[in-house]
Amino acid sequence: MKKFIILIPLFNDWRSASKLLNEIDLQIISWDVEVSVIIVNDASTEERSGLESNYKKIKSVKILNMKKNKVHQRCIAAGLKYICENEDFDRVIIMDADGEDRPEELNEFFNKAKENPNMTITGNRFKRSEGIVFKILYEVHKVLTLIFAGKLIKFGNFTCLPKDHVEKLVQKAYLWNSYSSSVVRAINDRISTPSTRGVRYVLPSKMNFSALVFHSLAIISVFKGAVIIRSIIFFLIYLFLIFNNISALTLIPLLFLLVFVFTILKISLRSNLEGLNKSLDNIGSIDVL
Repeated sequence: MKKFIILIPLFNDWRSASKLLNEIDLQIISWDVEVSVIIVNDASTEERSGLESNYKKIKSVKILNMKKNKVHQRCIAAGLKYICENEDFDRVIIMDADGEDRPEELNEFFNKAKENPNMTITGNRFKRSEGIVFKILYEVHKVLTLIFAGKLIKFGNFTCLPKDHVEKLVQKAYLWNSYSSSVVRAINDRISTPSTRGVRYVLPSKMNFSALVFHSLAIISVFKGAVIIRSIIFFLIYLFLIFNNISALTLIPLLFLLVFVFTILKISLRSNLEGLNKSLDNIGSIDVL
């Protein structure tokens, strides 16, 4: 029997995780595969509560309790690393714990996976539930990624990967920086399914403006080579256009471009294969429900 693992990064949002697991258990009841769940607990400061130990379809729930908080994207990387080294599996599905990745869409992922056994499935967002400010910033992020990296990334963490793609990802240093852009850079065999961003179950989003900007830049930094080449081209074209009208005012866009490139290069230094390989040292304990 095929084995699916659902990987869920989490920080403090135990009530949402409890609701999510119950919803998952209902949605996958007819699947003809074995399903287990691994939660990466990113050094939560709140006591765990609400999780059950008896589900109809979910075979087991394992919680990796991290000693130090490493943030969301690195929890995904560490979880994938753990699964590769310690679990028997055929596919991994990655979901956020807060309800924004809707369990109702799991059946479409499952059907796509059966039809395309060697492909990664991505949940491409076509409808979002956030406020207008977040939506605008998200569109700006997509445009910047397209302009400087040459990539249009329409999905987040909600994905379903075959074993060989997981094994390929955990060998890439840039996975330590950003998950979605790592999938785009490392995996060509992908198909998508439409995904509606769900409403959070319990807690409001902890992502403020600065965190959102950093997250966007981290995604773009995975393509730093393309960013450098395109920035040089933009620099030369703009310099040619203003050559006869150079002033402090006309040089301001070039200054912004240089700051942007410098920031991308600095963030790209966070890509660290050694850090990824040692990520399992951060596991303080493992609970099995």
